[in-house]
Amino acid sequence: MAERVTLVTLAAELGVSRQTISNVLNAPSRVKEETRVRVVEAIARSGYRPNSAARQLRNRTSMNLGMRLRPAASDGVNGAVLDGFLHGLTEAAQDRGYRLTLFCADTDEQEIHRYEELLSVADLDGFVLTSTNRDDQRTVWLTEHEVPFVTFGRPWNTAGKPVLSQHSWVDVDGRSGVREATEHLLAQGHQQIAFLGWPAGSGVGDDRWMGWVEAMTAAGIPDGWSALRCAGDDSVPAGSTGAAELLGRGATSFICASDSLALGASAYLWQSHHPDAAASVIGFDNTPVAAAVGVSSISQLVRAAAREVIRLMLRQLQEPGGRPEPVLLAPKLELRDLQRFTQ
Repeated sequence: MAERVTLVTLAAELGVSRQTISNVLNAPSRVKEETRVRVVEAIARSGYRPNSAARQLRNRTSMNLGMRLRPAASDGVNGAVLDGFLHGLTEAAQDRGYRLTLFCADTDEQEIHRYEELLSVADLDGFVLTSTNRDDQRTVWLTEHEVPFVTFGRPWNTAGKPVLSQHSWVDVDGRSGVREATEHLLAQGHQQIAFLGWPAGSGVGDDRWMGWVEAMTAAGIPDGWSALRCAGDDSVPAGSTGAAELLGRGATSFICASDSLALGASAYLWQSHHPDAAASVIGFDNTPVAAAVGVSSISQLVRAAAREVIRLMLRQLQEPGGRPEPVLLAPKLELRDLQRFTQ
C-alpha cells in the first residue's frame, strides 16, 4: 500500500514550509507565482488531499481545546505535576477566551481513538498532550491528520531512528535542574552524592540522571558512583529501599528523580538515625507533600509551562502550517531545612 501523502511529506519533498503549501491552498496571493505553480503541480502529481477535519479546524474557531485526563495518583504524590499543569492550563486558556474539554483513555492507542471520535462529533480547535513517550504515536497521528496540537514534554525518539514528527512542545529542563541541585550539594562539601532514579530507558529519567552525571564528572568524582541508579519504580517504598542500599555504599546525600523517591529516602534516613543525610535529600517536582514535610526539591514551574502551551497553541491556530517551536524552561531549586522536624 502506498504511503499516504500528507502536508508534512509534501512540504519535505518540495523543500518548502507547511505554511507555504497552506497558503497555496487557502491564500495563493501570498505566494510567488513560480512557487505556487510548483506546489500545485506537486499536489496534482501526488494526489494529496487536505484532511477534511483539519480543513474544518482552519475554517472555524470553537475556542475549545481537548486534553486527556489521566488517572489520579494513589499515593498522593505522583500526579501533582499534571494536576498543577491542568489548573494552570485551564487558567491560561480562560484568560484567552478558551475552554478545555477533558476526556479519559487508558492507553495512548485509546487516546488516538478519542481524537477520531472528538473530531467527528465535537467542535475542537486542537489538542494538548501530556506525558510524551519515545516515538509517540499520538503525535504521529495528529501530524498526519494535520490537527493542531502542542505537547507538555519533549518528543523522546529512539536513537538512530528517523524523527516521525516535528511539532511544538514545552518542557522543563530536568538535566539543568538536577545539575544545579548536585552542584549545590557539592558546594556544601558532599562528594558521595548518590542519584536515586529509575532504570535506564525513560526519556525523562535519563535526562535528569545526565544532569547528575555532568555535575559529578565536572567535580572529578570517580565514575563508580554512576552505578547507584537502583529504583525499580517511582514510589515512596522504592525510595526507602533505594536509600537503604545507597547508604550502605557510603552515600552522604541524595539526588532523587522524583519527590516520591525523595520522600521515601528521607523517611528511611530519619528512621535509621541519619539526620544529616536526611537533610541532604533533594527531590524533583516540588509537590505539596514535599513542601509540607520540608524536603528540598526542584520545581517544574508548571503554571509557566501551561501559559507557554497556550501561547504556542494560539500561534499554531493563527498560522497553520507554521514552523514548530520548542520551548525549554529552566526549573527552580527550592531548598528547605529538614532539621526543624527533629525538635
